[in-house]
Amino acid sequence: MMEELGSGFYLAMQDLEIRGAGEVLGENQSGEIQQVGVSLYTEMLKRAVRDLQQGKEPDLSQPLEVVSEINLHAPALLPNDYCSDVQERLTLYKRLANCDSEDELQALQEELIDRFGELPPQTRSLLETHRLRMLVKPYGVAKMDASESQITVQFGPNAPIDPVKVIMLIQKDRNIRMSGQDKLVRKFAAPDLKARVQAVRELLEAVKA
Repeated sequence: MMEELGSGFYLAMQDLEIRGAGEVLGENQSGEIQQVGVSLYTEMLKRAVRDLQQGKEPDLSQPLEVVSEINLHAPALLPNDYCSDVQERLTLYKRLANCDSEDELQALQEELIDRFGELPPQTRSLLETHRLRMLVKPYGVAKMDASESQITVQFGPNAPIDPVKVIMLIQKDRNIRMSGQDKLVRKFAAPDLKARVQAVRELLEAVKA
């Protein structure tokens, strides 16, 4: 419980940092990355610093990177009985969102085990969801849905996918089909989360340009 004086304000500020401020001027307060807010500013600054480190002139007129929407059809969170402090959970969620590499994600996973014990299923799902988000990012995936029986991948504009490879894959595997112009669907029995992640990896590797 957050009963201490000022705890509500702290929670609101942590939520602001994690989701973004939404539109500063106007009626919308959804925290979407396309709108003006703390999250957008942070992402623009991060990209500008990366460009400068690579010796390139930052071009902030270009759209931001695609943020993939991942659904593994499994609860993904830090349960209250695993990490009881709400402030600590919010901080951990933010740190997870900032993980950009497998090494960083693995280090956070090991820290969670050291501090709180063996990962519960919900937290494993949380980490696998972010692992999958990192995996699909270079492929320009906008949305990815992986259930126990089917994988659906929706590509964003200008995704580095070879149409010829897609056609050949569909002809080779009867369990794979296109749904519309930007969705690739594969029927696949994968009750295990790691099996789903591996199946997505294999599917994307098969069609990349």
